[in-house]
Amino acid sequence: MTSAASKRVLPIAVLIAAAVLGGVVYAVLKDRGGTGGAGPAARPAPVEVAPIARGPITLNRTFSGELEALAEFVVAPKVSGRVERVLVNIADAVQRGQVVAELDNDEYVQAVTQARADLAVAQANRSEAESILEIANREFKRTESLRKRGIASDSELDAARQDLLAKRAQLTVAEAQVAKFASALESANIRLGYTRVTAGWSGADDERVVAERYVDEGQTLAANTPILMIVDLDPILGIVYVTERDYARMQPDQLVSLTTEAFPGETFTGRIVRIAPVFRTATRQARIEMTIDNPQHRLKPGMFIQATVELSRVADAVIVPEQALTERNDRTGVFVVSEDEKTVQWREVAVGIREGDRVQVEGQGLKGRVVVIGQQLVKDGAPITIATDQEAPASGRNGAGVQ
Repeated sequence: MTSAASKRVLPIAVLIAAAVLGGVVYAVLKDRGGTGGAGPAARPAPVEVAPIARGPITLNRTFSGELEALAEFVVAPKVSGRVERVLVNIADAVQRGQVVAELDNDEYVQAVTQARADLAVAQANRSEAESILEIANREFKRTESLRKRGIASDSELDAARQDLLAKRAQLTVAEAQVAKFASALESANIRLGYTRVTAGWSGADDERVVAERYVDEGQTLAANTPILMIVDLDPILGIVYVTERDYARMQPDQLVSLTTEAFPGETFTGRIVRIAPVFRTATRQARIEMTIDNPQHRLKPGMFIQATVELSRVADAVIVPEQALTERNDRTGVFVVSEDEKTVQWREVAVGIREGDRVQVEGQGLKGRVVVIGQQLVKDGAPITIATDQEAPASGRNGAGVQ
């Protein structure tokens, strides 16, 4: 072959190679679903979706706490003495004004007898003083009459008057002694009554329960030594502590659902009655008190509780599964499936109440279904293929999907 012929063959080979390469590129692009002129098209991403729901949603918070007696007081004698009997024991019901203990009262009975005798003497002295005064009064009137007739002198009249005043003073002293010893007798009777220790309290309830017993028969007690602790268990008081984040949402009369390990699977209902106006410095938490009806006294002080409070509620909210939320460029949104279910659109949302795996969202174009699995494979306008339709938690409890 001549050199001229070789020069003609080389361009032909280059053209053939270029044609083969172009065919290969075309085949690859065609296999990907695009053309070289229009640019490569993305393969539809497999995703799972769930319907957007509309309905009520609540913001609940659960707090750990414990139960306390609504009211409690310690029964103690007002006088000292030896305990003869304790008439109630732990868990016994006690009526208002019931005698719960008795002390040895021999000394107090003797004190009453002595006071009664002292009063009798004082009363006798008063009767004597009254008689003496009456005599002195008659003597003064007789002397006064004699003085008018010129028989008695002025000095005799003055002496009679002075004697009358003295006898009046003696009667006053005797009457004061009677009052004194009458009061002493009353005090002795009161102290004697204190040897019968009673349970008395203020409030509307007429029955309470013995929570603690501190003494036994035979012990000698000083005044104000505790004998029993009596508590009010119906209603019972629930105590929880909340942080600043939840404090502002707490309101009196809010309903509370409570559970305790003592009764698994059972829920008790309470109501917030008091909210502390200050936070504890050490924990930065505030005390919340709630009352729970406890007619059968099943709930006991000291039990641990889980108290769930409904802090907020939206009656008509747009709700999506929490899985649907995703981040793009530091913004939160969801991918909404188009009506033809072939593409997705990115919709930025504001997140509201969260309830379990359900989330309230606000934004534009929120209807139909949203992507819950596969968000990392798509972007705004991307094609999709729905691998599995699932019933979302958002529609499973409070509403149907938005059409």
